[in-house]
Amino acid sequence: MQLHQFLQLAYSAERAAAFAYVGHADSVKSPDVKREIRNIENEEWRHRELLLGMMNRIGVRPSRYLEAKYYLIGKFISLSCYFLGYFLPMYFAGRLESGNVNEYVRLLELIHDSPLADERDRVMEMALVEKNHELYFLSKVTDHRLLGPFMKVFGWGPGKSFNDFENKWTVVEEASVARS
Repeated sequence: MQLHQFLQLAYSAERAAAFAYVGHADSVKSPDVKREIRNIENEEWRHRELLLGMMNRIGVRPSRYLEAKYYLIGKFISLSCYFLGYFLPMYFAGRLESGNVNEYVRLLELIHDSPLADERDRVMEMALVEKNHELYFLSKVTDHRLLGPFMKVFGWGPGKSFNDFENKWTVVEEASVARS
């Protein structure tokens, strides 16, 4: 995938995530958890804003197709949170965020030799925020009775991340130094 396509996809996917967190926050009972999920929603909107800035810098416009597709996905997930109870939205939010870390690590690779190379620190920060989202949602399901069966089926949970954040970070850092 080329840089411009990747940015368009990430931009639209952040919208879906933010919309999903609207319903997710509204569906939980705890005021503290509501506030925490709204903070995560705000961070997703912030990522979208940063991605749009990068897109504007290299003359890329959002994809109408991806915007429509991820709008619908985000709204569907948002609505489903009202019917799925506590565990499922928490579990799948964490699982999704786990994969999002990899997306920002991939973006680091794509921007290295591009006009966006100076965005490196910002992209690294976004990857770290996504990792923190993953860990937050993991903390909300760690003691749940359904975690074991879901880990077996979906492959995510304590000690089973979809990203190897620390090791991937080291590889990206070493590659950046080697290219310089």
